[in-house]
Amino acid sequence: MRGGEMTSAARDPYTGRLDALAVEGRTERDRAFLQARGELVHGCAATTARALAALPADVGRVEVDVADVSFMDTSGLGFLDVLGEYGRRRGVPVSVTGWRGQPRRVLELVGLDDTDPLPPAPFAGSPARGASAVARERAEQLRLLRAEIAQLRHAIDSRPVIDQARGVLMAAHSCTSEQAWDVLREASQRTNTKLRDVAGALTASTAPDGPAPPESLRAALRAAVARHVPPAREDG
Repeated sequence: MRGGEMTSAARDPYTGRLDALAVEGRTERDRAFLQARGELVHGCAATTARALAALPADVGRVEVDVADVSFMDTSGLGFLDVLGEYGRRRGVPVSVTGWRGQPRRVLELVGLDDTDPLPPAPFAGSPARGASAVARERAEQLRLLRAEIAQLRHAIDSRPVIDQARGVLMAAHSCTSEQAWDVLREASQRTNTKLRDVAGALTASTAPDGPAPPESLRAALRAAVARHVPPAREDG
């Protein structure tokens, strides 16, 4: 596929429907450029593996653009694992960029770099490691992946209360959903409090006789609102 184009997509063997993810690609010299479109859900790892298997053997770098990915669940971590394993096995750099919207927030919630979540590949020609070292590394990667999945599931469970808190901020300050998200995130960071707990304290305070958030959290919210929400214009 030197200088050519390819598309990886398949039908689910159980439903017969097309996979939610399509991977289109092209190569230029020793570089491969892959464009992921759709959703990183069940089946995305297999689709990605097929796209990588179709690349020429002498590819020296893989660049993946996910700007057209609209949704990601825990299966998206498998998508990253497939790409990372390809880079480690081949000793070539693999980058995954263009994260935005909900997939970017998922990376933030699980503590991954939202500019490029894959670690650098080892240099080609680096000393080979023994099988036991590789096994230990894979076991550690699996442990970390399971921890990330658990964090992501917790984040998904937290979504309703976070959405409620965003609604409270949007109503109180006439701000956008994105601005409300930035306010919550900054307040969480300023107070070293979990985002879900910040959202819970804020929404609880809106109930009749609901407890007010701690003063430290209120101060952090005020500072975050001042930072992220433009002051309302007065009609004149």
